[in-house]
Amino acid sequence: MTTFADLGLSPKLLKALEKTNLQTPTPIQAQAIPHIMAGRDLMGLAQTGTGKTAAFGLPLLHRLLDIGHPPGPKNVRALILAPTRELTLQIKDNLEVFTKGTPVKVTMVVGGASLFRQAQALSKGSDVLVATPGRLIDLLERGDVKLDQCGYLVLDEADHMLDMGFIHSLRKIAKHIPLKRQTMLFSATMPKDISEIADTYLRDPVRVQVTTAGKTADKVTQGVHFLPNGDKARVLEDYLKKHPTEQALVFGRTKHGSEKLMKLLAGWGFKAGSIHGNKSQSQRDRTLTEFRNGELDVLVATDVAARGIDIPTVRHVYNFDMPNVPENYVHRIGRTARAGAEGTSVSFCAPAEMGELQAIEKLLKKPLPILGGAPWSADMVAAAPKPGQNRGQRPARPQGGRPQGGKPAGAGSKPQQGRPAAKAKPMGGGNAPRRAEGGKPAGQRRTS
Repeated sequence: MTTFADLGLSPKLLKALEKTNLQTPTPIQAQAIPHIMAGRDLMGLAQTGTGKTAAFGLPLLHRLLDIGHPPGPKNVRALILAPTRELTLQIKDNLEVFTKGTPVKVTMVVGGASLFRQAQALSKGSDVLVATPGRLIDLLERGDVKLDQCGYLVLDEADHMLDMGFIHSLRKIAKHIPLKRQTMLFSATMPKDISEIADTYLRDPVRVQVTTAGKTADKVTQGVHFLPNGDKARVLEDYLKKHPTEQALVFGRTKHGSEKLMKLLAGWGFKAGSIHGNKSQSQRDRTLTEFRNGELDVLVATDVAARGIDIPTVRHVYNFDMPNVPENYVHRIGRTARAGAEGTSVSFCAPAEMGELQAIEKLLKKPLPILGGAPWSADMVAAAPKPGQNRGQRPARPQGGRPQGGKPAGAGSKPQQGRPAAKAKPMGGGNAPRRAEGGKPAGQRRTS
């Protein structure tokens, strides 16, 4: 069996690893670490929860430990770009575990935090900067950080970065980094556009793949319920009551719908919180801390806000709204069964969501097991409210927080009609992905 010592890591890093629960390298770590330590550019494909942060973090820190002197003022030696604040924080926290007892300095910059304080933190230089693209550009334009001495670039969750429209930002940032650098790209899926990004920014990369595109975590038990939108909240309540001591992550499509669902669950007595684009950074951090510490049992989130959540105690993922980007299904259910644990995923499919389900099953190359109801007929799908009409509608909340008579809307009675929902937008909560003009990065290699 391969060990971290077999991979040739620094004794200081091995000592730090002894104090963690990382005993043996995961497949992505065992395959990627030797190539990165050898200085090769690398394109890594692995599902969420497989240890990608350590796969690039450990060999990167190993190389930085050899330098032996601190970086200059405002200088950065290694840059790690991530699409969301939550993922950025997760990466920083993991790296700081590995760097404990070493002189390596890790700095984080994200939107929603004090620009002045971040500039101060960067003023003395950083060995590793973990950043979201937008905030890094702000600091570059102000002259608060310099990348001309940066020898390492890591693009984490590159597929999601592309979905969120960060290709323009990546081009701007890459212009500040020397062409003579080591670049690593990691992604859970590998659509065509990601391959083109790799062709543009990586030089003769090694490709490491430990799973097929669209493959979900092996230890996640999956299934789907076919039911009207008005019945979803009650079915979700039943599931949550069956597992009162186990934490659950619930995914909604929109910011407004996720917040409304969280308040409904809280009114029913669940210890629930929510994270989405309408929450401030401090609110999101506080809610995640409460969830991580076990003060909350249920976290309702949109796709964008939840990317990067790494909480081993999450046992259940509920797709209250089906994701309209099929790859997001893989990311969602990857929030459970972390680090070899087991988990369950239950999806709720309304008539208008049959197309999303079919796209997911095509990606997975297999149907999801049916837990309740039956696939909607073509007539039901055709008659279902389309986006912008009533899609994603939740039952109106009567006084006292429960539907009248204890029945879910739609079970023997018509669901209460409310104000039509706003038009559904991709990527959780109305933040439509902003594609690069022309849709694709430039085809030439290493031009920025």
